[in-house]
Amino acid sequence: MSGNRAVAYKEPGVVEVIDTEYPTFELKDGPGVNPANVGRKVPHGVILKTVATNICGSDQHMVRGRTTAPAHLVLGHEITGEVVEVGPDVEFIRVGDIVSVPFNISCGRCRNCKERKTGICLNVNPDRPGSAYGYVDMGGWVGGQAEYVLVPYADWNLLKFPDRDQALEKIMDLTMLSDIFPTGFHGAVTAGVGVGSTVYVAGAGPVGLAAAMGAQLLGAAVVIVGDLNEDRLAQARTFGCETVNVGEGPIQDQIEQILGVPEVDSGIDAVGFEARGHGKEAGHEAPATVLNSLMDITTAGGSLGIPGLYVTGDPGAVDEAAQKGSLSLSLGTGWAKSLSFTTGQCPVMKYNRQLMMAILHDRAPIAKAVNAKAISLEDAPRGYAEFDAGAATKFVLNPHGYLSD
Repeated sequence: MSGNRAVAYKEPGVVEVIDTEYPTFELKDGPGVNPANVGRKVPHGVILKTVATNICGSDQHMVRGRTTAPAHLVLGHEITGEVVEVGPDVEFIRVGDIVSVPFNISCGRCRNCKERKTGICLNVNPDRPGSAYGYVDMGGWVGGQAEYVLVPYADWNLLKFPDRDQALEKIMDLTMLSDIFPTGFHGAVTAGVGVGSTVYVAGAGPVGLAAAMGAQLLGAAVVIVGDLNEDRLAQARTFGCETVNVGEGPIQDQIEQILGVPEVDSGIDAVGFEARGHGKEAGHEAPATVLNSLMDITTAGGSLGIPGLYVTGDPGAVDEAAQKGSLSLSLGTGWAKSLSFTTGQCPVMKYNRQLMMAILHDRAPIAKAVNAKAISLEDAPRGYAEFDAGAATKFVLNPHGYLSD
């Protein structure tokens, strides 16, 4: 093999499909690659022929110019693929396996990996704990919105689907295992959702919808999803969620109309650092809005799951503090109500096998819940533009024609 096609960030608002190198078992220099990782040998890796690779809201933050991502960075951390080459140190994964790739890159050897904290692996990113494919400041591992991609530590990282035909039949659901389904589920778990819980999910994008479905799987009695986008709220209602439009008045009042009380047991932030104001401030960027509103509406002693992305470098933020990730949080409210907070990358491997079984046995129609739509790799720029405009769709790139829809 000598060629590869991939989706790359060019400049704010612009992505393009480029010709790039076919991967080898060595991390080479390139946009975003940490210098300390250049030349890193990957005998424990495999090369995948990409079956499906998804456009994520986290990618969209970079494409909007809201991070320090360099030009020409190959994007994509939501990857499902077929193994076409294995490195000499790979023992259990075989050519022909269909696999899900956790977006967290982890070594399986460090203390954090052994404690199932795979989102903060100590050995794959020279700058900080934690790494991901095709993402700014995450070590420079090349992204998977491509025809072919290298995956390190394959025996550890890859989730092999037990039956190839069954996997390909349910591939639109299974592709969500690389990120958004475990991430949303993690938000629900860390928010303390259980049987009979009342839950508020801030954000009706794909992660918010995955969090809502995750809350339902955990036994929630009522799941309420809030957003400004009516199309996305309508999508949440298709699988049994209640909804509130946060631009149409105080959230507490709308929750009280649904539950009879103005609070919920559990709150989930699936929005992150580009949050917009609520009520009269709707439409204006106010990055602490969601976190502060969740503290207001979550009952004393409750928990907040925060799978929404927050960053330490945002050149487009509304003020100097927010550009460094410093937000005006009402921490006193959280302290007074004895609220618990969980932030950070989802440790995908903690959940992906269980969620795979839920999908394979028809317990979790996640692709339908997030309105997944397959498009070609060459159509990625259109997918990014429509997603950025607020489409109630999860775009799944289909580089090799494995997907029928």
